[in-house]
Amino acid sequence: MTTKHQKIIDKMAETGMIPVFNHKDIKIAKQILDVSYKAGIRVFEFTNREANALEVFMKLKIYTEKYPDLLLGIGTIFTREDALRFHMAEADFFVSPALVPEVAQYCNMKNLFWIPGCATITEVHTAKTLGATLIKAFPGNLLGAAFIKAVLSVMPELKMMPTGGVEPNSSNLKAWFDSGVTCVGMGSQLFDKKAIESGEFNSLESRIKETLAIIQSLKG
Repeated sequence: MTTKHQKIIDKMAETGMIPVFNHKDIKIAKQILDVSYKAGIRVFEFTNREANALEVFMKLKIYTEKYPDLLLGIGTIFTREDALRFHMAEADFFVSPALVPEVAQYCNMKNLFWIPGCATITEVHTAKTLGATLIKAFPGNLLGAAFIKAVLSVMPELKMMPTGGVEPNSSNLKAWFDSGVTCVGMGSQLFDKKAIESGEFNSLESRIKETLAIIQSLKG
């Protein structure tokens, strides 16, 4: 693992949570990024789900220059072409919902940090052989903490990040961190759509702060 990649993992492990967010409106994306940073987030995943995702990401990346210690990555990467486009947009890391060999190959060739989504031990092992060091357990709510324990019992050197259904409360987060995860990805459970629509960004900031505080307490 390169020093650059190790620094990314270290920063992810430090806060223990990576917010996962997407929106077609750059103004809202900036507001969400601002409240996340103020709450203590230093690694943020924007997802490639809207038709104008690349355009919004490029503007958001420029906007993050005000936060020199923030890593802005791109999620929902399914193809080599996706990886190439967002590489040109200077994404700090690349996340896929699935294990996609062509994305792995491109990222390895360009020395980019990539995180594949896996749902079986076979997929995790294949990802490891392709060079993955951090695995996205997806969908987390279907796999559960027992899956994390099973993976780490046979491949303890890997880092795991469940995403999908992770909840911002003590009991759910405790189950994940007790299983050995390095960090968790959290999207809709963290960013309430109604709060965003009504502009309640202060409440969103408080929610993120509270979640980070729970995670820090669980990590000791």
